Amino acid sequence: MGRILETELYQPVKAYLEGQGYEVKAEVGAADLVACRGDEDPVIVELKTGFTLSLFHQAVERQAVTDAVYVAVARGPGKRFLAALKNNLKLARRLGIGVITVRLSDGFVEVHLDPGPFTPRKSKPRKDRLLREFSRRVGDPNTGGSTRVTLVTAYRQDAIRCAQHLAENGPCRGAEVAKATGVGRATRMMADDHYGWFERVERGVYGLTPKGRATLDDRATETA
Repeated sequence: MGRILETELYQPVKAYLEGQGYEVKAEVGAADLVACRGDEDPVIVELKTGFTLSLFHQAVERQAVTDAVYVAVARGPGKRFLAALKNNLKLARRLGIGVITVRLSDGFVEVHLDPGPFTPRKSKPRKDRLLREFSRRVGDPNTGGSTRVTLVTAYRQDAIRCAQHLAENGPCRGAEVAKATGVGRATRMMADDHYGWFERVERGVYGLTPKGRATLDDRATETA
């Protein structure tokens, strides 16, 4: 398939809107497409071959003229496009912008979202998890914007405290580790062994694995 042009989207979208009773004209002012029907506010559609940030920038600019602003993109095949569509629908909904896709093989036009005001719904469980992690984390061990690095979470900090206690005292009962480190969930953490640092020596007693000891040695080297 050759390179798609934005102009290929125009006729299908125009025909769709004309079917809704609109008069449609292209390149009116800064808008790719303008549609008018009676005394209603004009509809503006910005055309792009795919979702881009500049497409949404353009659509936001058009909201100074009318609330009825859409973005239209060529519909792609497969799961990758569907994932992009889902994510961009979330963005468009928050911006109050409509979303249209055009299947260029047959000119099929689908309106996925109409413009409208949006009030985000807050998630109390997510907020609680965020604040819980914030309050439990000791200090500020990470750098904002980091990628491809192991982030230090409150869970990891607790696991490190448990590992350090075992390194200094040898295998211990979970209750002893919890009391000495202040990590109330120590037994559960060592049993789950999320990082591969702990091993069960006998019932209720846990020791440090070679991987756990190596992790502590690496930390000591980094902070030396």
